[in-house]
Amino acid sequence: MILILGLLSAIGPFSIDMYLPGFPTIAEDLHTTVDNVAYSLSGFFIGICAGQMICGPLLDRFGRKRPLCVGLIIYIFASLGCALSASVEMLVAFRFLQALGGCVGMVAPGAIVRDVFPVSENARIFSLLILILGVSPIIAPTVGSYLIAGFGWHSVFIVLAIITALLLVAVIFLLPESKQPDPSMSLKPKPILSGFLFVIKQPQFFTYAFAGAIAAAGLFAYLAGSPTVFMKLYKVSEQQYGLIFGLIAGGLITCSQLNNVLLKKFSSAQIMRTTLFVQTIVGLILFIGSYLDWLNLYSTIFLMFLFLSCQGLTFPNSSALSLAPFTKEAGSASALMGAMQMGLGALASALVGFISNGTILPTTGVMAGCALLGLVMLSIGRRRIEFQARIEVVDEQAFEQIERY
Repeated sequence: MILILGLLSAIGPFSIDMYLPGFPTIAEDLHTTVDNVAYSLSGFFIGICAGQMICGPLLDRFGRKRPLCVGLIIYIFASLGCALSASVEMLVAFRFLQALGGCVGMVAPGAIVRDVFPVSENARIFSLLILILGVSPIIAPTVGSYLIAGFGWHSVFIVLAIITALLLVAVIFLLPESKQPDPSMSLKPKPILSGFLFVIKQPQFFTYAFAGAIAAAGLFAYLAGSPTVFMKLYKVSEQQYGLIFGLIAGGLITCSQLNNVLLKKFSSAQIMRTTLFVQTIVGLILFIGSYLDWLNLYSTIFLMFLFLSCQGLTFPNSSALSLAPFTKEAGSASALMGAMQMGLGALASALVGFISNGTILPTTGVMAGCALLGLVMLSIGRRRIEFQARIEVVDEQAFEQIERY
């Protein structure tokens, strides 16, 4: 089950990472610029964000498997549409549709983990999922670069369609249903919005989901800006870019597994707080070093390696802490958390393209800003959680006194 869930979670990263080395080739083939091709990445993030808001309630209403299968089928056909795209506008449109189908593969694993495993085990399970998920940033750009060099950029999307078709078969025949359909879950807009409002009003969800999503937006800024930074500014080849991308992603995977060791001595909240602080410091050093022109290729790789390694600790703990308060609404909570991550990620990646000036500063500036805002959000939210906890203690004591009288 964990293997299948990890592969489902990897649909999004594979969809992002495999075609990144092909940005210059796609731009040349479609007679446009690399920055315009980057809008296909933003379109994917927007589609993921919107799609998760839809598929979350569907997962709660119809169970986990049926919406999952429908979404994967949509993803397969959209991938083939991407392969046949003759213009950048067509590519952006099919990438949006591809995201709408693939987003269910990113929401369902979180909901299934919450269905099957006890709350105390969730952070450990999410770390295991990241071990599988983290393979994609290592192999996807490298595989993509060789596919593009050998067969053209269209082959990337054909391979994505084939991989997803095989995964669809695995879901149908090997993945058990973790939650039966619940007819009481309404799909009318008003109850759905009320359900999302109930979830987001929980202080623990609001704090950790937003802080984690804002910090994760730094990763999306890196994804949007890295082709320009490494291939255009530092003049590395497509194959070299794939290796650099994989090396940096290796730090994220290593830290995600280090998280399991740290959880034996520290709480998820303690780990996340420390990690965000370190990530902020590294992000500021990266930005200041870029601004003062102190960095070369190797120092840039090293600092980005450290920055994204922190994400391997932030993600599993923020996910576990965000979903912990929910049982019945786990699908909606997982969808809302994912929508926050992808929505803010879309904004960060679009911002990198919008303020692009031919230097590394837009990428490093947005990365540093995301880490700093995430740390501020966490600090403010923790005070709200502590205040809410004190109120609940007072209310409980008052109720006990009333019962005595």
